[in-house]
Amino acid sequence: MIVDERMVTYLNSLELPENDILEEIEKEALDTFVPIIRKETKSLLKVLLAMAKPMRILEVGTAVGFSAIVMSTYAPEGCKITTIEKYEKRIPIALENFKRAGKESDITLIEGDALEVMKGLEGPYDFVFMDAAKGQYIHYLPEAKRLLSPGGLLVSDNVLQDGDVIESRFAVERRNRTIHSRMREYLFELKHNNEFETTILPVGDGVALSVKKG
Repeated sequence: MIVDERMVTYLNSLELPENDILEEIEKEALDTFVPIIRKETKSLLKVLLAMAKPMRILEVGTAVGFSAIVMSTYAPEGCKITTIEKYEKRIPIALENFKRAGKESDITLIEGDALEVMKGLEGPYDFVFMDAAKGQYIHYLPEAKRLLSPGGLLVSDNVLQDGDVIESRFAVERRNRTIHSRMREYLFELKHNNEFETTILPVGDGVALSVKKG
């Protein structure tokens, strides 16, 4: 935990329930151990969408479509979302969930390697939500920056790795060391890149908010 577990539990207890479809999809994902955004991250997303009012959103990492549906629900009417997913088994589930939520005309899923797909996209997007393979964020960043409009918002989820990001690389499990070093590199780049203004929040598993200058 990054934040005290009792505090997180209390804050989550204040959240209002979502519509029935979102509640069902969230429960199904948790029951089948599919990684989806945490409740406190969902709450932050809703506020960011209300502030930024994006009309074009790019999501890197669909999973079963939960976060895309959340964003489509709380973004302005007419907002279009493009989401990218590589894992074949989750794609039909995500597409079915878009239909269940009545969002199939607002959300377009592109199957394939995120970096290759991003290279073929044309911007600008007002809002980019990064929630894919954590060790690849640093490689996705140049394309995310290219696709993002000036004043647009890049939201990167799971950047604090349950607190492991502050540890020495020798203190984390050997199999996680590459991801650990790449995430530290990613956060350093976000904070030192003069084309972004970035803050890193200990919300959920850590969220970086980066506004593209210009």
